Amino acid sequence: MILTTTPNIEGHTIKKYIGIVSSEAIIGANAFRDFGAQIRDFFGGRTKGYEKVLTEAREQAMCELEEKALEMGANAIVGIDIDYETVGERGSILMVAASGTAVVIE
Repeated sequence: MILTTTPNIEGHTIKKYIGIVSSEAIIGANAFRDFGAQIRDFFGGRTKGYEKVLTEAREQAMCELEEKALEMGANAIVGIDIDYETVGERGSILMVAASGTAVVIE
């Protein structure tokens, strides 16, 4: 399956627009990671723990997006948009939402 943020796929013709497909992945960040992030925020530097969690959440959301599109009969998703949010008390829960248009291409 081809997944893209663009509205079309070079070299392919969209034969059928099936519909909007979306997915969410929500992952809690543990207290140790939060503590480490606070220290890095104070002294500067990257927060590898959060980067890993965001990567995992994005991959989960994209896999679910692909599964839903396959169930709808699509062989590609165009116009994918990925949003990142923090939710919950103290923003300790990370959410990644992905959406796009499921299509059939030649």
